[in-house]
Amino acid sequence: MPDTLAPNQTAPSLRGAHLVGSVNLPSARDTLRTVAARLGAHVRRIPDGEVGERFHWILFQGSRFEAVEGLVRVGDEPVVVAGFDVRPHVLDGSVPADGLRFGPLGYADAARASYADFVALRAEGVIAPGTRFQVCLPSPLAAVTTFVAPADRAAVHPVYEAALVRELEEILAAVPSEDLAVQVDLATEFAFVEGANLGGGAARAWFDAGAGGDEGVVEGCATGAARFAAHVPEGVELGFHLCYGDVAEKHFVEPADTGHLVEMANALVAALPRPITWVHLPVPIDRDDVAYVAPLGDLALDPATELYLGVLHHEDGVEGAARRLAAAAQVLGGRTVGVATECGFGRGPSERTAALLDLHVAVLERAA
Repeated sequence: MPDTLAPNQTAPSLRGAHLVGSVNLPSARDTLRTVAARLGAHVRRIPDGEVGERFHWILFQGSRFEAVEGLVRVGDEPVVVAGFDVRPHVLDGSVPADGLRFGPLGYADAARASYADFVALRAEGVIAPGTRFQVCLPSPLAAVTTFVAPADRAAVHPVYEAALVRELEEILAAVPSEDLAVQVDLATEFAFVEGANLGGGAARAWFDAGAGGDEGVVEGCATGAARFAAHVPEGVELGFHLCYGDVAEKHFVEPADTGHLVEMANALVAALPRPITWVHLPVPIDRDDVAYVAPLGDLALDPATELYLGVLHHEDGVEGAARRLAAAAQVLGGRTVGVATECGFGRGPSERTAALLDLHVAVLERAA
């Protein structure tokens, strides 16, 4: 990793670092302690690393669908990915869709346990006063798309959304507003926007006008995510992680540019009745060109909304981040931005974790 930025490159004014959520450390306490020690004042909020059953993002939610009376798995043999059965479910006709009842989804339980560690470490002086505890939640669309067959998604989605809202409400009751930051992860949405093939052909949402629905795909995705996020009260910070997937550290589609990311961010702004605290979006490792970031000039974010760019890649370190930031500077002008990796790095090799955390600091300090 080079020690300095290239001498004749420019960069936007940098505000700090953001962790998307997933961090490969053994426990929430380890994550909170390590991030606080290595990033210190560079981060305004710290996630718990999405440890335990959340290691593979939403895959653990399959067991929650399986436990619901009225839903049944498709197929006789498990389809196992990373130890989880990812077969979709269908309505079996024994219970009407609006009569489905989900039990606890696991997000509130995890947040309560991790927040106890957060409070203890803050009392020890490890976590600085004013730092917030970051809870990362998927949009309801993500798990429904993964674990419900296409024909039944529209019917099951409102019931699962209500269950996820209940999880959020439990988190809001357990963590004081002044300590809490909630991030909503939008990844599945971009599979629909791009028409990505996730198995079985191009992904199409039931609400997509192009597939017989009554909304534009970006509008429909943003409206659904905003409906869920609107349950976060204004005293709690709210952010969005816009994502093109991270299966085996690869996107399901490589974005042509930031155009669809900007469309989604602007649609979220229009749909939400409350301010957005931050937005994070990816910058692929091979896109240090102005063409990729050019649509950022159309961002309709409030100046107070923090913008984090996923410019950090372990393969090319500070030098690569500098090139990508230099391209962004030509479009964003004087806007202050923060740095991040493209996605969480909890599923990467554990020996890479410390170096990635240090990379955040190196980029910020060398650009100062």
